[in-house]
Amino acid sequence: MQHHLEDVFSIAEIIPMVNQVECHPYLVQQSLFDFCKKHNIIYEAWSPIMRGAVNNIPLFNELSEKYQKTPVQIVLRWDLQKGIVTIPKSVHKERIQTNGDIFDFELSILDISRIDALDKNERFGSHPDTFTF
Repeated sequence: MQHHLEDVFSIAEIIPMVNQVECHPYLVQQSLFDFCKKHNIIYEAWSPIMRGAVNNIPLFNELSEKYQKTPVQIVLRWDLQKGIVTIPKSVHKERIQTNGDIFDFELSILDISRIDALDKNERFGSHPDTFTF
């Protein structure tokens, strides 16, 4: 989160290069993205497909038909177009190949805005302020 980075800035000699955070359509964290961009920190998404829940969101099914791509491909393309680094986890060869097949289409600005509007500030993982090892 921004305040964590600000704490790091106060003691670090080297600014972090990458901030890997939970980022998906239900947790966009736009202000954190903007903060990272301002400080030249690469914003990297974890849990970009919401543990598969993206497949159950009606907007992604609609966009899937429109672009002839899977809901997961739509989310990965959304990340790409927003400048978010994303490396979706998979151990299945077919899914890995499908995840990479996102360079032959572009989402419209309107569709990107529609996805952004899904933001609920909802996490699938632990909150960084309450996380313990």
